[in-house]
Amino acid sequence: MASLMDDLKDVLQQENRQYQELIALSEEKCQVLVRGDVNRLEQITALEQQQTDVLHQYEMKRKSILKDMAEVLGKDPKTFTVEAMIRALASQPEEQNRLIELRDQLRITLHKMAEINTQNQALIKQALEMVEFDLTLFRSLRQAPETANYNKSAYNTGDLLGSGGFDAKQ
Repeated sequence: MASLMDDLKDVLQQENRQYQELIALSEEKCQVLVRGDVNRLEQITALEQQQTDVLHQYEMKRKSILKDMAEVLGKDPKTFTVEAMIRALASQPEEQNRLIELRDQLRITLHKMAEINTQNQALIKQALEMVEFDLTLFRSLRQAPETANYNKSAYNTGDLLGSGGFDAKQ
């Protein structure tokens, strides 16, 4: 059981470290979004995907360790979590406190990650709105204004003015 506990602590530390690296990338992404550097944004996105893949492996390892711990303790592996392990360590306060500390560090890191992701989401939304505004502006610049010509029924004919300067013949 002691080796499983060491493995769990190690995985939680590695997960926290990996999330810290992901936070650094996300903070850089924030600056890249503000600058509008699409090439660097693509690079950061690729790096984030690699980090996410590593995090997924740590998550699977953590779940496997918790499953093994649940079996050793005679608990239901489907519902056994880090919180359940903390409760199970009531008779070992040092181990319990260390696990609580690791859990709290990971929670703080994940909260910070969520805040940065929310900020980046807002920046991306604003960037997309700006692109849409620019496209609308460019379309309207290429479209000629309508004339005030009406047909027999008093409806606007929708004729467009020419875009080629004067129509005078020489």
